[in-house]
Amino acid sequence: MATGDEIRVGLAAYPGAQQAAVLGLRDLLEAAGWSLTGQGRRFKVDVAEDFSAEKLYDAVILPPSLGPRLEGAVLAELSAWVQRQHGAGALVCSVCAGAFPLAASGVLDGRTATTHWALAQEFAHAFPQVRLQAERLLIDDGDVITAGGLMAWTDLGLRLVARFMGLAVMLQTARYFLIDPGGREQSYYNLFAPDLTHGDAAVLKAQHWLQTRFHDPVTVPQMAAAAGLEERTFLRRFQAAAGFKPSEYLQQLRVSKARERLELSTASIEAIAMEMGYLDVSAFRKLFQRVVGLSPSEYRKRFAPARG
Repeated sequence: MATGDEIRVGLAAYPGAQQAAVLGLRDLLEAAGWSLTGQGRRFKVDVAEDFSAEKLYDAVILPPSLGPRLEGAVLAELSAWVQRQHGAGALVCSVCAGAFPLAASGVLDGRTATTHWALAQEFAHAFPQVRLQAERLLIDDGDVITAGGLMAWTDLGLRLVARFMGLAVMLQTARYFLIDPGGREQSYYNLFAPDLTHGDAAVLKAQHWLQTRFHDPVTVPQMAAAAGLEERTFLRRFQAAAGFKPSEYLQQLRVSKARERLELSTASIEAIAMEMGYLDVSAFRKLFQRVVGLSPSEYRKRFAPARG
């Protein structure tokens, strides 16, 4: 995991992984460190080939593949590695066909994800438990990020720079590599990013549980049960690890999902409020205004792409 200002990233060099993406991601992330910021923070990127190793990372990436789908012992070993990293708090990511081994690990079950549009039918057939949105370029689900096409590794790389180093460094990195960040779902970079590297395994279980149940009428006792803790202990440990009270964390998570829906859909604010678990639309509007600083309608006007 991270040591001081070092952000450890594991790039999975599985059989058939696209080397252009592996090497390009390594260059982009490492360049975003010392050479660009001068602030001392940097990415330390490992090209991981031994998936039985116990080394843990802050983020792991499954790059695109130009070969056949993984299967058998190789897939089982890679899946176990992904599960182990995710369970320890790593942000897990995929690009293009990298979504296949990521989905095989079970991490995407019940979640929304994307992959290359040409692979959509195959992916949907293989993993019906994943809510596929292949029209999306990049989907940030808090502790999981999936990106679409073969070259979407640039979008993922910029997203990781923004997540770990901030928007200003991301823009500086984009300029350095002559990548146009415009039109790349830029507003995602300001979404709520939960802390998953705090080291409290019980709290992390509750965070993972909430990622797929945020729209349900979730209670603190249910969160505590998901963490395997007594309620009073859970409340104390959750705030210490995640930086929010459980109810505040759930609100932040719901607002981040609502922002995404406001940007990318034409659904009414009332419908979105209900999707996020709010039956009282006025309460949702007040919460959104307090967290974001704009009303839902103002946010949509400012950040939703123009529709013809």
